[in-house]
Amino acid sequence: MPSHQALLVIDYTNDFVADNGALTCGAPGQKIESRIFNLAEDMYQNGDWVWFPTDVHKAGDKYHPETKLFPTHNVRGTWGRELFGGVKDWFDSHDDNEQVKLFDKTRYSAFAGTDLDLRLRERKIDTLHLVGVCTDICVLHTAVDAYNLNYKLVIHEAGVASFNQASHKWALEHFKNCLGAEIVK
Repeated sequence: MPSHQALLVIDYTNDFVADNGALTCGAPGQKIESRIFNLAEDMYQNGDWVWFPTDVHKAGDKYHPETKLFPTHNVRGTWGRELFGGVKDWFDSHDDNEQVKLFDKTRYSAFAGTDLDLRLRERKIDTLHLVGVCTDICVLHTAVDAYNLNYKLVIHEAGVASFNQASHKWALEHFKNCLGAEIVK
């Protein structure tokens, strides 16, 4: 029987996680690496989809709204946009399989301006497991859109992080109390 769930590994890149990343959450983001790696492998072995919606920008893009809010980050073709650490190694060893895919996103939500919903529905996926960074920005906006599209949500607490711990904790409560997400410790 085909799987009906997918893991979305959101924005787990050098710019968001490495110590010298352009917009890093640093140690909290690095701490979740093994959880993401292990969950990706478990779900892959189970026949589930493991997708990497990954932020991408152009240097000097004066029309993108984030330009006013954040320093330049995740520029296409740069080290900063590469997946971080062991997660990159895992992806590189699996990306020839259709179960594993990295795709571009240009807004906080993995659904905004992408064909993610169509791809999920083609595969009859109804449950999304979310991990990555930042809990209170891209993970949150993806979760809200998924909720509004009627997906069941599973948030892996040990697989999400942010540079703002108060907002991280708030987002976890919001997932549970406003989006009906299952929070896995």
